[in-house]
Amino acid sequence: MTRVPTFPVLRSCRLLFAGWALCLALPAMAQAEPDPEPAPARQPENVRVEYAQVLRAEPVYQTLRATTMVERCEASTPVEEAQENKTGIARVLGAVKGALTPDPKVEEVAPSAGGQCRLVPLEREFRRPIAYDVDYVHRGVKYRSRLPADPGNRVRVRVSVTPVVSSETP
Repeated sequence: MTRVPTFPVLRSCRLLFAGWALCLALPAMAQAEPDPEPAPARQPENVRVEYAQVLRAEPVYQTLRATTMVERCEASTPVEEAQENKTGIARVLGAVKGALTPDPKVEEVAPSAGGQCRLVPLEREFRRPIAYDVDYVHRGVKYRSRLPADPGNRVRVRVSVTPVVSSETP
């Protein structure tokens, strides 16, 4: 077997190179974050999906109010209905209607007909369903939940079973 002679210069170069590489790696190793702890083992949940019978679904409304300005034009003189051609019950109903109406009857006309025009606020009220209060029965027990939509005749429920662990349990 033939041995290759080793030179002391070559050996010192190898040591010098290894020391130099170690000096460069130390700052990088110092900045590296330590390995995070491994995540604890997670047990799958004891969950299943079943259906419950819906007893009642009542909508919950949001009420919105809006006011707009509308132009109203009225004739310059009030218009009254002729009383002479009314007889009997029609005359009595007309008198009751006149007593209940606080303002005299005014005929609306187009602005071009020479009527008096003014802006009148007109209030409107809008109601829209935003949710549903749902009463349902699951395994003989009644529940109530607020849902974003009407579920129909049955609703999906999530059933989860978890043991209660206390310090008093042996």
